[in-house]
Amino acid sequence: MADLDLDARDLICPMPVLKARKALQGLAPGQVLDVRATDVAARRDFPAFCDATGHVLVAVTDEPDGVTRYSIRKAG
Repeated sequence: MADLDLDARDLICPMPVLKARKALQGLAPGQVLDVRATDVAARRDFPAFCDATGHVLVAVTDEPDGVTRYSIRKAG
């Protein structure tokens, strides 16, 4: 279960990752952010973002209507 949900649907690269970065700043280490996005570039952007920042991409889940949910555990 996520500690915070972020709706990044209909935003294009790089906005979903930038909004996720900002949202993660408000979370404590170990908390989970769920991001819902429709941008196809997010499939490569979120893994790269997590690799670069040390956050953990816990899950990538396809949902209806072209939405993908990215669950990210904050590093620390």
